[in-house]
Amino acid sequence: MRQLLVAGQLLRDRDLNQTWAMTAQIHDVIVIGAGPAGENVADYAIRGSGRTALLVERELVGGECSYYACMPSKALLRPLDVRATAEQPGGLPESIGLDVPALLARRDYWVSSYDDSGQVRWAEGAGIEVARGTARLAGERRVLVTGAGTTREVEARHAVVVATGSRPVIPDDFAGIRPWTSRDATGIREVPESIAVIGGGVVSVEACGWLAAMGARVTLLVRGDRLLDRFEPFASELVAEGLRAAGVTVRFGARVTGTSRAQVADTGLGRVHGGPVTLAVDGQELAFAEVLVATGRRPALDELGLETIGLTPAEFGDPARRPSWLQVVGDVGGQAPLTHWGKYTARLVGDRIAAIAEGRPEPVVPDGVPVPQVVFTDPQVAAVGLSEAAAAESGIAVDCVDADLAGASGFGLLRDDAAGSAKLVFAADGGPLLGATFAGTEVAELLHAATVAIIGHLSAEALWHAVPAYPTASEVWLRLLEAYRAR
Repeated sequence: MRQLLVAGQLLRDRDLNQTWAMTAQIHDVIVIGAGPAGENVADYAIRGSGRTALLVERELVGGECSYYACMPSKALLRPLDVRATAEQPGGLPESIGLDVPALLARRDYWVSSYDDSGQVRWAEGAGIEVARGTARLAGERRVLVTGAGTTREVEARHAVVVATGSRPVIPDDFAGIRPWTSRDATGIREVPESIAVIGGGVVSVEACGWLAAMGARVTLLVRGDRLLDRFEPFASELVAEGLRAAGVTVRFGARVTGTSRAQVADTGLGRVHGGPVTLAVDGQELAFAEVLVATGRRPALDELGLETIGLTPAEFGDPARRPSWLQVVGDVGGQAPLTHWGKYTARLVGDRIAAIAEGRPEPVVPDGVPVPQVVFTDPQVAAVGLSEAAAAESGIAVDCVDADLAGASGFGLLRDDAAGSAKLVFAADGGPLLGATFAGTEVAELLHAATVAIIGHLSAEALWHAVPAYPTASEVWLRLLEAYRAR
C-alpha cells in the first residue's frame, strides 16, 4: 500500500491520487540525471516550443563524462600524444619533459575545477529547470525530488526519462581496501609510486598511459588473454606493444585471489587511499602503493523506485516491459556505454517526445545504425560497426581486407615511427561496408568516413570513387580498396 506524509497526515491509496493532483508541480518532461544524455533529451524534447522540462541531478550537472571520464581523460592524454609526435620528426628535440602540475592544471581547466555552474547556465538558457537532489519514481508519471532537506512532488505530462548513467563494478575482494576507480584515475592529485591496474578494457589501457607518463610504475593485470577483447585482435596486440614501450608491465591470465591493506584512508579524489596494497596474484604476493579497479560498470538503478510502477531492474532493461511514458537514454539503458551514443539516443527520444506532444508522426530511425568508438591509447584504436568475429557470430558472410597504415604516404608523415594496421569488413559478394577498424597514430580522425560509409550502405565499388587527398592518412582507404579488388 502506498502512503505519503502530507502536512503531518498519513495518506493512503484512497486519498493519494487526489492529493497528488492538488500538490504536484507539473512539467511536460522530467529527466532524472543531468549527464550529456539527460541534457540532450531535455533540450530536444522542448526546443522551439512552450513546453517545460525539469532536469534532476544529485551530483554535478554535466555528468560523468564532463568531470570524471571523457573530458579529463582526453585532457590528460592529448599532451602525451603531442609530446610523442614532437619527439619524432628530425629537427626537433629528441626528448621533451613532462610538466605534471601543468598537465593537472589543464585537466582542471577542462573539468571547470569540478564547478558545474556553466552547465547550469546552459540548461537554464535552454529553458530547462534544474533541480538539485535525488529523484525517485512514485507512480505513473510521478517523481519525488529530495534535496536540501525537503521533498517535493513533480509530475510529467508527456514523459519521465531515466538518464542516471552507470557506476563502476567493484568486485567483493577489493571492496574493503578502498581502491581507486576511474574517477580517482582521471581526478589524480597524487601520483602513486606504483599502481596495479585491474582490467583490460578502455578505462584500464587509457589510464595506464597517463599514469606511466607521470612516473608511476604501472602493472596491468588482465584476466583474459588480450586487451580490448571486443576489437580486432591486431588492435589489441598493437595497444599491448605500445603500453610495454611506455614502461607498463602487462600480465595476461592474471588471477587476483586475495587483497589486503592494513591502513585504509578516505584521503579524497585522486589521492592514495592509505597504506600499501598487497595482492595475491597467481600464488605470488605483490605490493603496490595503490590499485585501480576498472572491471566494468553497471546501470545506476539504485533507489530509483522501480517497484512503485511494478518493475524489477531486469524488467526495466526490457523496452517491451516499460510503460510508454517512461523513456530511457544513455548507459542506464544497457546500450553502448559511450557519451556520443548516449547523446544520439537522447536526441532520438527527445525528438520522439516532441513529435508525440505536437501530434506529429514520430521520426523514422534507420535500422543498423553503427556504434563508433575511439580508444585514446598510443597507438589509437578507432572502430565502428562489426568486427570479423562479430560478423561470424551473427552468421553474416563477409569479405575482409587488411592494410598496413605505413603504406599511406600521409600516415608516415605524421610521425617517423608511425605504424599501424587497418581492416574493413564488407558484406560478401560486393555488399556494403559493415565494419572498420584502424589502429595507429591519430587514426581517430579516420573513423567518421567509415561511419558515413556504413550508414550510407556504400560498397567497395562506390568507395573506389571517393578519392583520398594526397598526402594524407586517408590514403589508407585507397590501399584497403586496392586489397579488396586484388582478392
